[in-house]
Amino acid sequence: MTTNTPSNSAPRQQAQDDEIDLLALLATLWDQKLLIAAITSVFMVIGVSYALLASPVYRANAIIQVEEKSPGLPGMSDVTEMFGGESAAITEIELLKSRKVIGTAVDNLDLDILVDPHYFPVIGRAIARRFAGEENELNTPVLGFGSYAWGGERIKITRFDVPAALFNKEHTLITDNDGSFTLLSPDGDALLSGEIGKLASAEGYELYIPSLHARPGTQFSVTRLRRLSAIIGLQETVAASERGKDSGILALAIEDTNPDRAEEILNVIANTYLRQNVERQSAEAAKSLDFLREQLPNIKKDLELAEQKFNAYQVKVGSVNISAEAEALLDQVVEIESGIAELQLQQAELDRKYTRDHPAYQAWREQMAEQVARKAEFNTRIKGLPETQQELLGLKRDLEVGTEIYTQMLNNIQELDIVRAGTVGNVRIIDDAAVNIEEPVKPKKALIAVIATLLGGFLGVALVLLRAALNRGIENPDDLEAIGLPVYASIPLSDEQRKLDFGGRHSARKLRKIRNQHPTVLLAQRNPTDITIEALRSLRTSLHFAMLEASNNIMMISGPSPNVGKSFVSGNLAAVIAQAGQRVLLIDMDLRKGYMHKMFEMGPENGVSDVLSKRVQLKDAIKPTKIGELFILPRGAIPPNPSELLMSKGLTELLEAVSGEYDLVIVDTPPIMAVTDAAIIGRQCGVTMLVARFGLNPVKELEVTKHRFEQNGITVKGVVLNAVERRASGYGYGYGYGYGYYQYEYKSDKADS
Repeated sequence: MTTNTPSNSAPRQQAQDDEIDLLALLATLWDQKLLIAAITSVFMVIGVSYALLASPVYRANAIIQVEEKSPGLPGMSDVTEMFGGESAAITEIELLKSRKVIGTAVDNLDLDILVDPHYFPVIGRAIARRFAGEENELNTPVLGFGSYAWGGERIKITRFDVPAALFNKEHTLITDNDGSFTLLSPDGDALLSGEIGKLASAEGYELYIPSLHARPGTQFSVTRLRRLSAIIGLQETVAASERGKDSGILALAIEDTNPDRAEEILNVIANTYLRQNVERQSAEAAKSLDFLREQLPNIKKDLELAEQKFNAYQVKVGSVNISAEAEALLDQVVEIESGIAELQLQQAELDRKYTRDHPAYQAWREQMAEQVARKAEFNTRIKGLPETQQELLGLKRDLEVGTEIYTQMLNNIQELDIVRAGTVGNVRIIDDAAVNIEEPVKPKKALIAVIATLLGGFLGVALVLLRAALNRGIENPDDLEAIGLPVYASIPLSDEQRKLDFGGRHSARKLRKIRNQHPTVLLAQRNPTDITIEALRSLRTSLHFAMLEASNNIMMISGPSPNVGKSFVSGNLAAVIAQAGQRVLLIDMDLRKGYMHKMFEMGPENGVSDVLSKRVQLKDAIKPTKIGELFILPRGAIPPNPSELLMSKGLTELLEAVSGEYDLVIVDTPPIMAVTDAAIIGRQCGVTMLVARFGLNPVKELEVTKHRFEQNGITVKGVVLNAVERRASGYGYGYGYGYGYYQYEYKSDKADS
C-alpha cells in the first residue's frame, strides 16, 4: 500500500532544519523560565554560600631595592671588572626564590610540618574563624561535637620525624587531659603518647610540641612533608616582580589564609636574601684579604733578610756614601721593583678568576712586560757604576723594595679588612612585610556571587536549549501532515482531569509533570464544559463525516506507545457522542492493561476476555453507564494468551453482533508498537484512529506506526494530538529526526481486578 506523501515535504523539512528562529528560541526559554530561575537561584545560593564560608586569603607585601654594586677593592682599581657589574632583576628574583633562600624560611618556620585542626564539615571553619574570644578562651562546641575545633585552638610543632615511607601522609593528633596527647597513624592506630614540652619518640617517630591549647578530645591533622616538597610548594606561592623596567625595585608577595604566617614567611625570606647578598658582596674582599695575609710572612722574611745583608755589608766595608747618580737610579729601581711585586700579587687573583686569554689578563701582561723592560734598562745603567757602588746599590735596593712592598701590603690588608667589615651589599629592604587584614584578596565575594549567578543562568539556558534540541516529540501538527497523517483534533492538556484523579491535592503545574497516571474519572461526566471536552466535541463532528465513508460503524482507537492518552480520548469521545443522542458502545480490548472500567466506576470482570472464552454471554457483559445511551464492555479477566484469544472467531462474532445494535462502536486497543493486538482488531474496524501525545511521540515513531498498520492492510484515517500544552513558543518548530527500533514493554496487570 502506497502512502501519499507531499513531494515537497523533504525540502521543507530541510529548510526548517537550517533555520534558526530566534523568536522560537526565546519562546522556549520563556516556557521554561521557572526551571532557568530555579537553576540560577541554586547556583546563586551556592556562590553566596561559598563566598561566606570560604576561608579568606590574605596577601603580605614587601619591597626590596637592588642597587648598583660598589667598585672594586682598594689597590685593585685596574681590574675592577673582576668584581662584576650590576645584576639584572631577573637574576635577583631567581636568587630570591632559590632553594637556599626559601629553604631557610622552611627550616626556621617549620613549614615542612603541616598542622590543621579538624573542623566540622562545611561550616566549622567559618564558625571558628568568626570566634572572637579572649586570648586563652575556647569556643563552645556546637551540638556537643567536642572532637572538632570550634575556635581558639592553637598548636605549635617544631619537630615531627616520621619513617621515610610515611612522608606526606596525614596523621591524627588527639589532645588528652593534663597537657598530654596521642598520635595516630594514617590507618588510625596509636603510635605514641607524650606531653607538652617533652620530646616523644617511638618506632621511628619523634614529636615535639612546645605549646598546645585545645579542649581535651580535639583532633588535629599532622603531616610531615619532605623538605624539598615544602620548598617547591613555597617557591610556587612566593611572587616576585620588578616594578618598572630597570628600576631595581622588587615587589614580593605571598598569599595565605593566616595573615601572621604570611607576614612572617615573607620577612624571613627578605632578611635571608639580604644577608646572603651581603655575604656575596664581601666574599671577594675576604678572599683577597686571605691571600694577602698568606703572602705577608714571606715578604716580611725577605725584608728581614735584605736588612741583615745590608747591615752586614756596611759593617764589613765601613761607611760608604752612595753617589747622587746611584741615588737617582736607586729611587727609580725601587719604584719599578715595587710595581712588579704588586703586579705579581695581582697575578694570583687573576689566575683564580680568569683564563690566560681574558682581556684583564692580557692587560696585566702588557703592564708586567713594560715594568720588566724598564727594570732591564736600569740594570744596564747600574752596571756602569763602580763595583762597590753596584754592590751597595743592590743591597740598598733590596731593602727599600722590601720595605715598600711590606708597607703597602699592610695598608692593603687594613683597607680590605675595613671593606669586608663594612660591606652592606647592594640590596636593602624598603618596606618590611605587611598584611592588610581588613581586605583579604580572596575570595572576591561580590564577584563570586555574580559569576555563580551568571553561570547558573547560562547552564539553565543551555539545559533548556539542549532539552529542546533532544526533544523529538511532536509539537507541530504540520509535521504529521507532512507524513500523510491528517490531524483531526488537537486536545488540550486537562489540568481538571488531573485534579479529579488526584483529589485536588496537587497544583496544576505539578500535575502536568505526571504523565503516567491513568485517568480514573470520566471528565465528560464530571466537567462537561472543560476545554478538553469542547475539543472532543469538535472531534465528534469531524469523525461524523469520516464514518460516512467507513465499511462499518466500528472505530478503533490505538496509539504508537503507552501513556499517550488513547483510553482517555476513547472514553470521553464516546461520552460526548452519546450525549448527542447516539447509541454508543465502548469496548475495552486492551486485555493486558485495560483500565476503562475505572473511569466508569465499575470492575473489569465479565468483559471481553470472558465473552471470547465463552464464559459469559455478550448481553450479560455489556453494562450501562450513567451517561445516556453509552454502554461499556470492559476488558474482563486478564487472559494468559490475549493475542490468540483475539485471533479467534469469537472476535468477529462479537463485533458483528454489536455493530447492528449500536450507532457507533468505539474499540480501545493496546499500542501497536508494544503488541500486535491492534493489528488483529483493526482488520474488522471501519475506521482506525491514532492518538499521539504532544511532546512525547516523535514524528518518525508515528511514521513507523502508520507503516506497521499498512503492512497489515489497515488504513489509518488520522491522528488525534492529545495533551497539547499552551506554550509561548507555540507551533512552528522545525525538527530533524533520526530513529532506531521502538520497543516497549507491555505486560499484563494480573494483580489488578
